[in-house]
Amino acid sequence: VTATAAPASLGRMESPAMIAALYALLFSFVHSAAQQVALVQPASQANEVAQVSTPWAGATVNDLFREYGNIFRHGNRNAASHLWVRFLLERSEQMTQERLLYMFSGFCAVSGSPVRPSDYNRYKLTLDHVDGSGKVPGFFHYCCWPCVCDTQDFIKVDTRNVTTSDGVSRSYKFAVLGNPCEHPEELTRPFQDPFGRGTSTLANDAPEVRCGPSGELLDAPLSDHGYIIIAMFFDYPDVAQESAAVSASFTAQPGRISEVGGVKFQDEREFADMCADRERNGFNSGMGEIFRKVAAISPVVIPEEVPKLAPVQNDNSAACEAEGTDGAAVCDSTVMKG
Repeated sequence: VTATAAPASLGRMESPAMIAALYALLFSFVHSAAQQVALVQPASQANEVAQVSTPWAGATVNDLFREYGNIFRHGNRNAASHLWVRFLLERSEQMTQERLLYMFSGFCAVSGSPVRPSDYNRYKLTLDHVDGSGKVPGFFHYCCWPCVCDTQDFIKVDTRNVTTSDGVSRSYKFAVLGNPCEHPEELTRPFQDPFGRGTSTLANDAPEVRCGPSGELLDAPLSDHGYIIIAMFFDYPDVAQESAAVSASFTAQPGRISEVGGVKFQDEREFADMCADRERNGFNSGMGEIFRKVAAISPVVIPEEVPKLAPVQNDNSAACEAEGTDGAAVCDSTVMKG
């Protein structure tokens, strides 16, 4: 925009018609700018997850585990971590931020297994953001190491706003998959079980992966770009702190604990050879092919470039002022540092 000097008559505001014209010009400029911003910052595709009215007094992940029968009502938890997510999001406004984050560390994104978070089952992964902006480092708590391999092959990162008990809506990073219900026929396609148990189907082995009449995965929370949320992707410390801790001449040693910024974890790179061996043997460990087959139905395709959603400013300065050992543990786990 090029600024030009205003005529002297404008400074005196002598004409009501001139003032009206100026207001009209200003409105036109603002409206045009808003339209351009809307093109760059598309609306979120996250679906509504209504809050439940019944109070939930869960304080530890053990309390979350006791809700298993209420969360998985049609079968087991195989490839159905989206239902853990829904349960927590439906109660987010009953929880402080630190309690919410802690509860999200209580289940495995891949298998859906209950998990008691610890340094040993915290794994660092670096995954693609769905918006094409690049790689994002972060943490998961897993039930077992094969989940590293399946995550690398299928899981991406997106965001969603969540409101907690303080009334503040914050943007969090989540692990996401494509919608398997885009091709529901795949759920009944027979496949050979890699553990030698004969032929099965996803409808049998993952009964909570159920499709609605409009092609939606039932009860699945969606991310800002419309993908299925299966877990939270916990923040990684400032990458600048990593240089002294990560050697350029890395030699894999599965089971080794690394530490960056005071956070202990296992690095995904430790399992590269084991993941390759697992693939050669038909994925005969961990969840086998159940999660992989669900995730492969409609894999997330990373675009070269897409419009970015509007950034959300968070105030996490007090996030780690948790009470009790469980609260302290989640702050260490999620590294909420602003």
